[in-house]
Amino acid sequence: MAGEVQLTGTLARPALPALQTQQVVYLLLDITATPAVAHVQMPVNVSFVLDHSGSMKGDKMRCVREATQRALGLMGPQDIVSVVIFDHRRETIISAQPVRNVAALQAEVGKIKDAGGTKIAPALEAALNEIRRSQNANTISRIILLTDGQTEGERDCLRLAEEIGKASVPLTALGVGDDWNEDLLIEMANRSGGVAEYFSNPNDIASFFQGAVQQAQSAVVQNSALTLRFVQGVEPRALWQVTPLIQQLPYRPISDRAVGVSLGDISKDEHRMVLIEMLVDPKQAGQYRLGQIEVNYDIPQMQVVGEKARYDVMLNFVADPAQATGVVPQVMNIVEKVSAHKLQTRALEDLAEGNIGAATQKLQGAVTRLLNQGETELAQTMQQEIENLQTNGQMTSAGQKTIKFGTRKTVRLSDLDLPKS
Repeated sequence: MAGEVQLTGTLARPALPALQTQQVVYLLLDITATPAVAHVQMPVNVSFVLDHSGSMKGDKMRCVREATQRALGLMGPQDIVSVVIFDHRRETIISAQPVRNVAALQAEVGKIKDAGGTKIAPALEAALNEIRRSQNANTISRIILLTDGQTEGERDCLRLAEEIGKASVPLTALGVGDDWNEDLLIEMANRSGGVAEYFSNPNDIASFFQGAVQQAQSAVVQNSALTLRFVQGVEPRALWQVTPLIQQLPYRPISDRAVGVSLGDISKDEHRMVLIEMLVDPKQAGQYRLGQIEVNYDIPQMQVVGEKARYDVMLNFVADPAQATGVVPQVMNIVEKVSAHKLQTRALEDLAEGNIGAATQKLQGAVTRLLNQGETELAQTMQQEIENLQTNGQMTSAGQKTIKFGTRKTVRLSDLDLPKS
């Protein structure tokens, strides 16, 4: 049946002046599961891949054990779990099995102790093998990796991340502390279709592990993808996912006037927001249809396959520029948040190339935008790193991680209270 997913859109400017030049148009899409799927919960197949090297000694190891135990407490007999630990070796301490005896599994996790060095790739390979033993179309599969150190065999990690992605198992790559390669974990997550995250405080791991399991259990909308069909004179310039994390979405051409982008799984309790930046050719005054956007999706638990929801993009052009001054503040605020993220990304690219001046200038622009959005703490961190760049020629490891991960998480639920269309 139709109606399991709702697709709505809000233009940053409901009306534009009829000019003789191209104009940029911002459209914020909201893809949301409806109450029709509220009763559905997905069985999950989760493999925890946990660093227990010597550097995990103390609070970090304790927090990881407790976080995994609490995550197990959210699972039941319909769910499958496996646990792989690694230092410079790998060991599967819980092979893939239904979560029937939670206490026994928690006790096994409680035995994990710190030892040795860090080598991620063999553990990832073992986790993928455990996932495949029980993987089927009716379960949501996830690999959750946590590490605190630099690893041997980075190329093998990237190769395995691609293999994990091809197996439709998004990798959640987590780093704790300061001594790990965030670029590697981000790239591994990207290649698998997953996410990367950073914890400066090990005590935050438990809530994330629980949230990751709950998100998988609620990921009832699967294989979702957008198709954007535009009329002549309209072209997409960029697509950005803004929730749950800001990231640019690569899109592929489908025809001369259409592009497609994959969204993956959507949880029944989330708003998946996508910001579309378009270029529109000059128009005379009047109302125009710029195109149609379609979301395709499956809900295996309800035997729904290839269902669609559609949204027509309509825009007014007015002869009097004074009538085109209105904007939707919530959408423009999100545009600014995306702009701040773009600036810090480009700044770090400049820094990697040794161009400290350009990096500093872009970071300063990001600070201004963050302050305007009320992101004071993140702006202060960025300002401190600007001073470190100017004084020492480099940023601190902790500050660089905070900036990379922090600017992706600036869109909050309070930003999504959009006017009703």
